[in-house]
Amino acid sequence: MIGKTEERHASWLELFFDLVAVAGVAQLSHLVRGSPSWGDVGLYVLCFLAFWTAWMCFTVYGDVAGASARVVPVLLAMAGLAFMAASVHDIDKHAQVFAIAYVAVRAIASRVWEGKQGKRIIVEWPVVHAGMGVVPWFASFWVDGPWKYALWALGLGLDLLIGLSVPGERFAGNIAAQMSRRPREGPQVEMAFARLDIAHFGERLGLFSIIVLGESVLTVTQAMSENPEWHASLFLTVVAVLALLAALWGAALYRGFAGIPYLTLDTFGPRALLPVHCLVAGLLAALAGGLGDVVESVGQGQVGAGTRWLLCGCVAAFVVVGAAARLASKTWRRWDYAAVVVGVGVPVALGFAGGSLGPAGFLWLLVVAIVAGLARARRQPG
Repeated sequence: MIGKTEERHASWLELFFDLVAVAGVAQLSHLVRGSPSWGDVGLYVLCFLAFWTAWMCFTVYGDVAGASARVVPVLLAMAGLAFMAASVHDIDKHAQVFAIAYVAVRAIASRVWEGKQGKRIIVEWPVVHAGMGVVPWFASFWVDGPWKYALWALGLGLDLLIGLSVPGERFAGNIAAQMSRRPREGPQVEMAFARLDIAHFGERLGLFSIIVLGESVLTVTQAMSENPEWHASLFLTVVAVLALLAALWGAALYRGFAGIPYLTLDTFGPRALLPVHCLVAGLLAALAGGLGDVVESVGQGQVGAGTRWLLCGCVAAFVVVGAAARLASKTWRRWDYAAVVVGVGVPVALGFAGGSLGPAGFLWLLVVAIVAGLARARRQPG
């Protein structure tokens, strides 16, 4: 058809790059296995945010560069992310490797935009060009113990502050002004302001969410295979896990956009889309670890308190994000009030009083919490 633009999809290079996300999510979810403490959860948040930020730098690059993306920098970034993922298993011992790999990936990401003909600047996500957030990570090379993690948190906080508060146009203008003040010896560097293809970018974010849900399936099947006795309660628990994952998929991908539940295409720009996607992906990755523990707890007949609160907190937060997305998308209806009450009330009640329930019953109630929102979506399609 004349005048019709071809819809972009993920390239083979982008899909190959996402393989490292499979490894990263698998390692990160293990940080919250085994009835995690608040310290475990805090370390998980820190490592997940660092891994997601490094992955996002090259996801943005692939979206803008398209078929002209340079293969070697992408493969080098994959190597760095692989070292980060491997370091998570014993992060206290391998924290130095994790930090060095992160700094290396960020350095490659900041240089990949410079070509022979000029430099491109991403307006919607200036973090990829900002080096301020990397400085605390570099300083952490000479610090041990909790102060190392504190410097990591500082660096990630600076990136988050820059990404949310600094207007992209102003940031790009400042870079262009700095380049223009440099001595004009040699060839003149041309500046170009690049913007994201939001439809293709949403697909890339959705693929990351699929990877995270896939890790849940892998974790649960592995826990089931390691269970010495297969009986009815184990089967009911695994079926409940799959039902919960299907409900999460329905809310985040089938009825959502970019892995964000109930969001519509044109509601958020990239500046708001990215932190919300990071939050939802982090919740789903934490669920992956908790669901494995639930399957392993079938023999004990009840879910541990730490795992119970982890899953309940993730589900409740997921429902709140979905409600906020509906408000932002202007698709809020009267049924949503009841859906939010059920979606938040059930996990909170389970957190306090779910210790006496068996794993299967506990999970099926969490399914109800998610399905309440999907029932509304069924009645009034977005």
